[in-house]
Amino acid sequence: MEMGGFAMLSPKQLFAGAVAAALIVLPAYAFDFGRPASSDEIKLWDIDVRPDGKGLPDGSGTVRHGKEVFAENCAACHGDNGQGGIKDRLVGGQGTLASDKPIKTVGSFWPYATTLFDYMHRAMPYQAPGSLSVDDYYALTAYVLSLNGILAPDGKLDKETLPKVKMPNRDSFIPDPEFSKVPVSK
Repeated sequence: MEMGGFAMLSPKQLFAGAVAAALIVLPAYAFDFGRPASSDEIKLWDIDVRPDGKGLPDGSGTVRHGKEVFAENCAACHGDNGQGGIKDRLVGGQGTLASDKPIKTVGSFWPYATTLFDYMHRAMPYQAPGSLSVDDYYALTAYVLSLNGILAPDGKLDKETLPKVKMPNRDSFIPDPEFSKVPVSK
């Protein structure tokens, strides 16, 4: 190649340039990719539950049924009766949060019972998240709350009763003033 002149590009250089140009231009055409999700498809993913209970599905579960579901799906990791397993302890700890060795469990730390349902419904059992029925998740929630003395041993939960459960630590969460400056759209 002579200095100062124009050189012909090799086929490899032409190909690399074409690929680079395509990578720059093609995202502009991505709007035409796929299809809008149907309302039924959106419902499958729209499973979050708010502290006030908005988003809870229809269904119900009892402490008694929850004990059976827990034994079959949860005890291997969380231990019999929610403690002593290889994973997080779920029971006890009330009154320990201000101590030198706080025990953070569902019964001592969590502020809302609806959060327990929401978490289990989305993430448990560990080996197959979301694989149980809605009634099973209500029953598990009832059982874990009963183990913590928050729900009676003959208790039953559904989308009306679950948001009314007052957790022992609900009033101990103090909003950070920094977040009060964030505008919330309504």
